[in-house]
Amino acid sequence: MTHELIKTSDGSTSLYIPQLDETYHSVHGALQETQHVFIKNGLQLFDHQSISILEIGFGTGLNALATYKEHESLQLNIRYETVEAYPLSCDEASQMNFPQMLNAPALVPVFEQMHRCEWNKLITILPSFSFKKRLQRFETINDTDTFNLIYFDAFGAQVQPELWQEAIFQRMYTALKQGGYLVTYAAKGSVRRAMQACGFTVERLPGPPMKREMLRAHKD
Repeated sequence: MTHELIKTSDGSTSLYIPQLDETYHSVHGALQETQHVFIKNGLQLFDHQSISILEIGFGTGLNALATYKEHESLQLNIRYETVEAYPLSCDEASQMNFPQMLNAPALVPVFEQMHRCEWNKLITILPSFSFKKRLQRFETINDTDTFNLIYFDAFGAQVQPELWQEAIFQRMYTALKQGGYLVTYAAKGSVRRAMQACGFTVERLPGPPMKREMLRAHKD
C-alpha cells in the first residue's frame, strides 16, 4: 500500500494510506495522542518496577520510542515486545521526526535501531530496556500471563473491524498478567462491550486532543 507523509496538528509526522483513507496516528497530534493514551494512562501507572509491554501495531515506532524515553525517569526495567504484520520500510520510518519532537536528538540512533534490528529476536538497547519486534498477525498471538501492559494501537474499527472483536480481546486478556492493563485510543461502545465479555473491567477516560474518550481495561 502507498504511504503519504503528513504533518499532524502538533507538528509531529504521520503516514496516510489513501487506499484505506486512514492515518497511522491522530491528525490532531500524533505525539500528543501517544503521550496521552499510552504514556500518561498506561506506562505511568508503573514506576520502580520491572514490567513487560506488548504493543499491538509497531507502525511508525512512535509508541516504542516514547516509552524508551520515559522509562528512565520512571526507573523502570522494561521488556518491550511489539507485533506488526505489515512493517514499514526503514526509508519510510526515517521520515518521521519523533526524536526531534521529543526534544531528544540523541534518540535518533535508538529509533533507527528499533526499525533496523532483526525481526523475532530480542535485543538489548540498554540494560534497562530490551526490545523485540514480532512479525506476526494479531489473531495468532498466543502469549499467556506474560505482560503487565498492552498498548492496543491497531488501525481503527472502521478500517479493520475484525481486530476489535471479542476473539482478539480474549487473546489480549490471556496475554496479560493478573492486574495488568490494556490501553487504547478507541472508545466505541462495541469495543468496550467486547472487552467486558472477556472479563476485563473497563473504564472510560478523557481522550487525547479532539477526542472525547478513550478506554483502559484492567485484568483484575
